[in-house]
Amino acid sequence: MSKLKVGDKAPSFTTTDQNGESIALSDLKSKKVILYFYPKDSTPTCTVEACNFRDNHKMLTDKGYVVLGVSADSLKKHQNFANKFKLPFSLLMDMDKTIIEKYGIWQQKNTFGKTYMGIVRTTFVIDEHGIIEQIIDKVKSKIHTEQILNQD
Repeated sequence: MSKLKVGDKAPSFTTTDQNGESIALSDLKSKKVILYFYPKDSTPTCTVEACNFRDNHKMLTDKGYVVLGVSADSLKKHQNFANKFKLPFSLLMDMDKTIIEKYGIWQQKNTFGKTYMGIVRTTFVIDEHGIIEQIIDKVKSKIHTEQILNQD
């Protein structure tokens, strides 16, 4: 798949969240969607990022945004993560990496000299018409909401 860019139509998906609720991108046409991909539930940086969205959730929803987190973790891990940190948004199931691969963020990574395939932390902001209006690939977890809103 070629790399997605601002102005592209966001790849469609249908999946379930940590509560077993069905979520389809096509059902969110009247909303702006913050679709953020993160490597793993309950790891330090992923927790900081999720809590930043949690702490700014009301402001984001007041501005018409829906926040959706995506990783390849299991339903139980998503449930534990959401419950432990009182996350008020959906964590989407993608254990088979269908959404992750559609968005092109399953890539080769290199950490401490070790090369492996993994999720590259990336956020896509999708407008009310399903068009990608922002791609943030240099995520600053502590201030991620500011990164999104300052590009508005």
